Amino acid sequence: MKKLPDFSAIIFDLDGLVLDTESTYIMAWQQAAKLMGYDYSLLSAQTLSGLHYQALVEILFSHFGADFDLPRFNQLSAECWRDYVQQYGIEKKSGFDELLALIKQGDIPFCLATNSAEMNARECLALAGLAQTFPLIISRDDVKHGKPAPDIFLTAAQSLQQPIGQCLVLEDSLVGIAAAQAAGAIPFLIPSVVSIAESARNNNVSVFADLRQVAEIIRNKSL
Repeated sequence: MKKLPDFSAIIFDLDGLVLDTESTYIMAWQQAAKLMGYDYSLLSAQTLSGLHYQALVEILFSHFGADFDLPRFNQLSAECWRDYVQQYGIEKKSGFDELLALIKQGDIPFCLATNSAEMNARECLALAGLAQTFPLIISRDDVKHGKPAPDIFLTAAQSLQQPIGQCLVLEDSLVGIAAAQAAGAIPFLIPSVVSIAESARNNNVSVFADLRQVAEIIRNKSL
């Protein structure tokens, strides 16, 4: 059993890691594409997990053609998403509460670092009852380049006043893991899409089933 690398802070991704938002986004994107008469099955979790908005836009035009009506798609997907979350809310991912309690007990600095815009991130946190949970949020608004560039995590470490090499980054996507690796952080993958786990293991990334398992690893200080 390997020893857990020394770390002094924890950086959380949001979508698919803290909250089960990705399933709601993809549902809304699929619904919007369907209403517009497109093949919505192309917009899958496997394709879109972890991407920032501009990358999604590029995929939409690649799949549906240069004449794709992006403003109409954005309007419809926003309406579908809001209708759903206002009715059902947004679920926290398994083990988050347990891990958060452990972090607070150990007085470990932590923050959120997300490819989402801050306004969207805060709305999702509020819908999940977590509006006051994160003392610091670094969003796509705060950096020049989103993930997979390292900017978000480098900014998060600087804001936490912690060395990036001692920041444990918790991510659910390969895009996020690539950003963490590029930044020089310690990457942990808790995949929202099961099929990406093997690819991560091949790159020597530690993979976990859920955040509860991460909490247990931190408690035991071994991998």
